[in-house]
Amino acid sequence: MSDTAPGVFHGDGLVELAQRVARPVHLVARERDGALGLSERPRPAAVGTVPAMYPEWLGDRSFAETHQVRFPYVAGEMAYGIAGVEMVEAMAREEMLAFFGAAGLGLARLDRDLERLRTGLAGRRNWGVNLIHQPHDRAMENEVAARLLRAGVPKISVSAFMDITPAVVRCSGSGLRADAAGRIFRRTALFAKVSRPETAELFLSPPPAELVRRLVRDGELTEDEGRLAARTPVVDDITVEADSGGHTDGRPLVAVLPAVLALARRKNPGVRVGAAGGLGDPAAVAAAFALGAAYVVTGSVNQMSVEAAVSDEAKAMLAQAGVADVAMAPAADMFELGAKVQVLRRGTKFAGRAARLHQLYTAHPSLESIPKETRQALEREVFGTSLDDVWKLTEEYWSQRAPAEVTRAHADPKHRMALTFRWYLGNAAAWAVDGAPGRRFDYQLWCGPAAGAFNTWVAGSFLADPGRRSVTQIARNLLQGAAVLTRAHQLRTLGVRLPAEVFDFRPRPLA
Repeated sequence: MSDTAPGVFHGDGLVELAQRVARPVHLVARERDGALGLSERPRPAAVGTVPAMYPEWLGDRSFAETHQVRFPYVAGEMAYGIAGVEMVEAMAREEMLAFFGAAGLGLARLDRDLERLRTGLAGRRNWGVNLIHQPHDRAMENEVAARLLRAGVPKISVSAFMDITPAVVRCSGSGLRADAAGRIFRRTALFAKVSRPETAELFLSPPPAELVRRLVRDGELTEDEGRLAARTPVVDDITVEADSGGHTDGRPLVAVLPAVLALARRKNPGVRVGAAGGLGDPAAVAAAFALGAAYVVTGSVNQMSVEAAVSDEAKAMLAQAGVADVAMAPAADMFELGAKVQVLRRGTKFAGRAARLHQLYTAHPSLESIPKETRQALEREVFGTSLDDVWKLTEEYWSQRAPAEVTRAHADPKHRMALTFRWYLGNAAAWAVDGAPGRRFDYQLWCGPAAGAFNTWVAGSFLADPGRRSVTQIARNLLQGAAVLTRAHQLRTLGVRLPAEVFDFRPRPLA
């Protein structure tokens, strides 16, 4: 562009200036018709200036300050350690935040991975671990919470909770302190994933007084911690989870996020509200920030990263997903309650087989009451072995983990059937992680429409290569693209006529 040119009004030059977000851009009016164009330098015909737009500036900047990160972005927890040590470490070292997916792991494995994280990320506080609600195993929920606190995990994300439990209050209250001015500080930052305003309200409020008193009485909180907990919201960050992979209510982000934001403004404006679910391309991320999200959380897309602890075969299946290639299936941990998770449909038969098991559970009082032909079909097509053998494996597992479940199963045939069917649901996730031979059609891959959106966006780019899909490059490109689209929408709102190419940010290696 020459120094005498009034500006750029069309073509590749306009696209380049609009997408060059790290520099301010000047709006110039064309003399003959008043149309607005862009210039990289101030001009006599300039009518305004749009400042630089950095990915770091999206969302609420207090998020980065509080959590010691560069970007308002989180790689969310994925169960069975899919969001594992490698992913958490990679994000932390690039000044971002990730949560280790502890759900579904045994305590010995959890202890090993916690030690690896503590050692590998010594001195850093921009990492965390998930605590998932376990309605049928409160002892396990409490034990995981205790181990996270003993390990000094700096941030905990609690998920799938429908109410405040002792484990949540203990994580929230442990280490609370006040300075001389009465300001309250947390030792452990607590995030909560919610999908309903009524659940969000629980986390925006101080914990139930009775729970606090009980924890103080039992020595799990000090008297000072209990006193501070009684006047402190349970969390400082709430993640509104919309139509996501895994546990989901399937609610649209454009409906539930504004509702929770409005609730937070009324109830406790100091609590930040982030967005998760369906965030697979820059347009979705930009939309979440435009709705008011303080930060964004991704999940499904990270399963395709090189750091994701899931089999290469599973990653290849996810890489073929379209936005409609998902289905709802019964959740292993809340099978009896009828809760569902969103999973990959394309290339697997898991969703249909899991739904069949829940239908049989609803229709029959026991395994023995299932018709012989149906039982044989289940053994042949779903379990791959006899139901008697499955029960033996199930009984052995629960005898070690929670013997009360076995005692209940012997007294209640319906519960025995539920535990037997849950064997398939739980193992289907492990088979996907391990790439179990012969079990490809049974892979349970938690996946939302975001995976399909991601695949469409990266097609033909460097991120189409599985070997170049680092979790940090996925994050950086989603954020850079969101910044570009935010700038583009600003310019269009001001009256600049932009070509469609401006809104098409292509992935590129970012340093």
